[in-house]
Amino acid sequence: MQHGFAKLSKGPDTFAVILQGMGVPDPHLMAWLTILTELLGGLAVLLGAFVTIVSVPMTAVLLVAMFKVHLQYGFSSIKLLAVTATGAKFGPVGYEVILLYIACIAALVIGGAGPFAIDGLIRQRFEARTSTGTRTSDVQSVATRKLDGSVPTIRVRPKAGSVLGNAVQLSGLTRKGALAENPGSTQR
Repeated sequence: MQHGFAKLSKGPDTFAVILQGMGVPDPHLMAWLTILTELLGGLAVLLGAFVTIVSVPMTAVLLVAMFKVHLQYGFSSIKLLAVTATGAKFGPVGYEVILLYIACIAALVIGGAGPFAIDGLIRQRFEARTSTGTRTSDVQSVATRKLDGSVPTIRVRPKAGSVLGNAVQLSGLTRKGALAENPGSTQR
């Protein structure tokens, strides 16, 4: 987000001139798209919202920055030029930091934004429903023990009168079909 704020504070036209000098097509549009990607994408990652979606334009911006700006300065992100009375003087930044940013974005996409992120809350809400759109209250769990006495397995059977139960009855799956696994039980 900081990079987007810096570009916005200096003015999008200033950044567009830099993009034009680098040979980027339609520099004014690209300046605004870059600024918005950095601001909104950074905010989305901070909140953990739609991380997979915003990772695509964010990675594109990072790759353009790496190949157009940072690649010519080598890998290292820290180039100490001199130490003066006023402090350390550093040279241009290489592409090491860009690869680190891309790795962080990839880690968030692969591992998820976390349970307390907005994506995690959306995922929890989505997982509360099964893939058939059935609410968890529409099924009942029946524990059965195998004949050899091994660890019980859980079988999920639709409740009679529920959305899923009605669908099973309409499809013709009865005790002879999918529910025949536990012939001693009765459907409620």
